[in-house]
Amino acid sequence: MNPRSLRLRLVAWYAGVLTIVFVLLGVLTLFFLQHYLEANLLDTQAQRARQIAATLLAHAGANDEPAVRTQVENLYSPEANDRFIRITRADGQLVYASGAPKDARFDPARVPPLHSGDIDGKSRKVRGPDGSLLIAALAATGTDGTRYRVEVGAAGAPIEATLIHVLIMLAIGLPIAVCVAVAGGFVLVRRALDPVERMARKAEEITQHNLSERLPVVRSGDELERLSVSLNHMISRLEEAIHGSKQFVADASHELRTPLTVMRGELESLAQDGQLRGETREALGSVLEEVERLAEIVEGLFALSRLDAGEAHSEWVRFDLTELAATTAEQMSLLAEDKRVSVACESSPAVIVAGDRARLKQVVVNLLDNAIKYTPSGGRVALSVRRDNGHAVLEIADNGVGIPADALPHVFKRFFRVDDSRSREQGGAGLGLSIVKSICTAHSAVVEVTSAPGKGSTFRIKQPLAEDAAAHSR
Repeated sequence: MNPRSLRLRLVAWYAGVLTIVFVLLGVLTLFFLQHYLEANLLDTQAQRARQIAATLLAHAGANDEPAVRTQVENLYSPEANDRFIRITRADGQLVYASGAPKDARFDPARVPPLHSGDIDGKSRKVRGPDGSLLIAALAATGTDGTRYRVEVGAAGAPIEATLIHVLIMLAIGLPIAVCVAVAGGFVLVRRALDPVERMARKAEEITQHNLSERLPVVRSGDELERLSVSLNHMISRLEEAIHGSKQFVADASHELRTPLTVMRGELESLAQDGQLRGETREALGSVLEEVERLAEIVEGLFALSRLDAGEAHSEWVRFDLTELAATTAEQMSLLAEDKRVSVACESSPAVIVAGDRARLKQVVVNLLDNAIKYTPSGGRVALSVRRDNGHAVLEIADNGVGIPADALPHVFKRFFRVDDSRSREQGGAGLGLSIVKSICTAHSAVVEVTSAPGKGSTFRIKQPLAEDAAAHSR
């Protein structure tokens, strides 16, 4: 997956924020759970301290302290129940202190005494080597006015064990929850971006030949809907602009044909006048050449405008591409002989295609003309037609001057010429390969070119055979 993609960044941000939130919730859960459990335990110890103060010390004096010790042992059994109980007089004299608990989690002898005058409701947490001890303290007064301090505590080990269990569950559960949430977030992000993906796919399908199509509009009432509507409006404006441009080219090329024909006729008549001086005759010849060149450009533009209008689909027939290529190569042989270039034709029998025979012949003529034109004297041009996985493949290769690598992506553009000066000398206007491309597009064919400077060029056309072409046309 692309690390810079919007989808991955959204999921990464979502996962990061979600992880931070879950960790904070886990920490807060542990903190408040610890506070709640400790407060609950201290409240329980405070209740026991009040019971001792109210039931034992409130009805006893200094002389009754041995009886108090016995009653505490009998009623509360601190060692057996892992509790801490200590009763101290206000002057610091120890009245009762429980022994070590059976789980040995704390040492009562190491618990420091309280040194506070008013200890009612006082609680504290003592950290020992084997764990913590939570102690609640309470003041009590005997029948003879003797003041006592009652301290009741219990080990915090159960609380720590509970917290450890919760921590383990969080450590296991949080990654699972994050993974599930991230997976859900990925699905949500993908569903949220699916309309954008559909618009992108549809936009890739829209070309100058199907500008009437529009992008799917997402009826969500948000930015995506506004984006799709705005893009459709933009495509509408592009359609109008391109249609206007094509219409202008079609009208201009059609209107220019007649005056150019008249000019050519008048110039040819003038050139035949025997009274003209040599300089004038040469000037007329130069003008006539430019008129011829301009007429070829106009004819090329007129052909492109008719192709853009769908004229190539009007006269489709089934025919043998092998026979068409061989006949065209034979007709072009005279041009090749003038330049002393050999043309070889190697074809498979009966390669049947469906399309406009005249237009496909124009493709072969244009490609052969280019190959002969840019192949030096003594060179070779090879033409072949074969079948390949349900396609007819027409290939024209030469060993001429070749095409530079930086020019290959542009050779099918209108008015593009690899070398302006050379093309002008040889009469090229940069429309021949554009016509080839348009005809191939109209026939659902793909045209490709490979070339290397000084080694020649190869033009390859793949067109569906007659059965596949008919299905594609439908």
